[in-house]
Amino acid sequence: MNQEPPFDYHYSAKTQSEVRRIREKYLPNRETTLETLRRLDAGAEKKGTVWSVAAGVVGTLTLGGGMSLAMVGRNLAWGIALGAVGIFILSCAYPLYQRITKRERERIAPEILRLTDMLMEKS
Repeated sequence: MNQEPPFDYHYSAKTQSEVRRIREKYLPNRETTLETLRRLDAGAEKKGTVWSVAAGVVGTLTLGGGMSLAMVGRNLAWGIALGAVGIFILSCAYPLYQRITKRERERIAPEILRLTDMLMEKS
């Protein structure tokens, strides 16, 4: 007699979700229009934020160095001058952020407008 093994099927939702999650890692990136729009919008501020934080750190360190020199007492004039430079650098951080962010927004504006028009037409 020809005996075939019985058909045995085990379904596990947990296993299937894990398989899908692993499979998604290896599929080509299929970014939706809305995801692209969000990524571009977030990226417009990123460059300005990096430069303004860098200016803030440099300004803070410069101001701190000036305060240290002034507190020692031997180099009061140099300490005040260095502190003033640090305050100037700190005061430039936010305008630097605004200028860079504005320039980045102007640069990506055509793409943002094109994507928003596409999304509005679908609605």
